[in-house]
Amino acid sequence: MNQNYDIICIGMALVDSIIRGFDPEPVSASGYRAESGSLNVGGEAVNEAMAAAKLGMKTGILCSLGEDEAGELVLGALHRCGVDTSLVVRSGERPTPVSTMFVRGDGTRKSVTNRAHSLNFHPEQYTEQFADARALILGSLFRAPFDDPEIIHAVLTAAKDAGQITVADTKLPNFRFLNLEDLRDSLPLVDYITPNEDEARYYSGKDTPEEMADAFLERGVGNVIIKLGGKGCFFKNLETSFRLPACDIQAVDATGAGDNFVAGFTAEILRGSTPYDALRFANACGAICTTAVGAGTALKNRDQVLAFLDPASAERVQ
Repeated sequence: MNQNYDIICIGMALVDSIIRGFDPEPVSASGYRAESGSLNVGGEAVNEAMAAAKLGMKTGILCSLGEDEAGELVLGALHRCGVDTSLVVRSGERPTPVSTMFVRGDGTRKSVTNRAHSLNFHPEQYTEQFADARALILGSLFRAPFDDPEIIHAVLTAAKDAGQITVADTKLPNFRFLNLEDLRDSLPLVDYITPNEDEARYYSGKDTPEEMADAFLERGVGNVIIKLGGKGCFFKNLETSFRLPACDIQAVDATGAGDNFVAGFTAEILRGSTPYDALRFANACGAICTTAVGAGTALKNRDQVLAFLDPASAERVQ
């Protein structure tokens, strides 16, 4: 089968209202100050799709947007990055979710979600379209629409039937709570799973990256990548395991860093890289993302990432 896409991302699309440098001391009875405020499109599938397209992958997205201004913001951003939006589902009954993000001075953040984040759509109804790719990224497992075991299993089954590489990013639950046993039939269909350390600990019940990874491998996942933030990442499958350190960088906003990481890893795997080299590239994508406010702001293209990894080589090219 000759696939028309390199990568298709499925999952949540939303708008983030990012408040940076929030001062909890009120300046009046109902007033507060912050360093800055901005609107940025987000959602794991959106962030991953935009990053993959910037990295040179022919990328499509299957997500649900409301027929509202927030939905138009998301579509505009996707178009500007070169993401194919022909699979986007628009609905007058499901509003585009809007999140509020409070970003601390060190780049870490807290978010506020609402009921719109739990409104599901049914990507399994679009099997023929989303199977038309070399790789499928689920962004994110355990959040709508992938908080329903039947939907998860149907999508992953269709992807494997089409010969796709399957990558499942994960998220802590916000409305519907699933555990690994709920997905016992689906996890063997996942080639790469990419939880961060908190997510891996939550779902595995273990304390070390090695033990966390084993909990996923024992349930049939092919390869486990645990994102460790400032400590880098950990990789393990049944044959090997290794750690990679984080890139040395001054973070401004960590929003979307993990999504850029996943997109970078998947893109390099499709280019034929080893997991080690792909993760080195992914680390750089995540680090670059943190240098500006918003998930889709700092990363520009693959050449930028390669220059970040090897500045001396970039200087020679110039």
